[in-house]
Amino acid sequence: MHESWKSFLKSEFDKPYFKELSNFLHGEYEDKIVFPPKQLVFSAFTTDLSEVKVVILGQDPYHTPGAAEGLAFSVPSSQPIPPSLINIYKEIDNDIGHHNNRSGSLRNWQKQGVLLLNTVLTVEAHKPKSHSGKGWETFTTAVISYLNEKSDGLVFMLWGRDARNKKNLIDPSRHLILEAAHPSPLSAYNGFFGCKHFSKCNKYLEEHGKKPVNW
Repeated sequence: MHESWKSFLKSEFDKPYFKELSNFLHGEYEDKIVFPPKQLVFSAFTTDLSEVKVVILGQDPYHTPGAAEGLAFSVPSSQPIPPSLINIYKEIDNDIGHHNNRSGSLRNWQKQGVLLLNTVLTVEAHKPKSHSGKGWETFTTAVISYLNEKSDGLVFMLWGRDARNKKNLIDPSRHLILEAAHPSPLSAYNGFFGCKHFSKCNKYLEEHGKKPVNW
């Protein structure tokens, strides 16, 4: 984790809800197959807080072996590109002409100040949403609230119902909120395709004196 997040994270880790979550996760990692690996759960927080300019909020990690790496929608470059990310790339291509990733790794977005955060940070293998309702939602609510208060001119991309439920935590007079359906093949045609979030994001960043993201 980057130093800039440590005081915030420590304050959350010390709260009763997170201690309960930690106890739950200890048992899950001991007895079951859980993704991502323990050391990657907080990968999103290796981004310097002062450099965050875009927040992409997803649902929960990929639940198949080798895919989840602690960054929403991202997979290691050695892995096949998942269907949701294929749809994200399609929308980028339709929106701004082309995407610049050759694999499913989104670490180059992270390096540009894109916080790739899921609403739930762990999952049992082959059981999507299996760690919902265990405390992660409280944690990510705190993260979004913290970002809302500590930063100005952020772009929040809220994809899917779980992400959109965080909308009321964000001050629209200080940040740009972009909402759409989840890019999953099950829902992408219900409003994700055609949302043009990537061009809207870059336009807003430029208007606020920030460098646009090379998608």
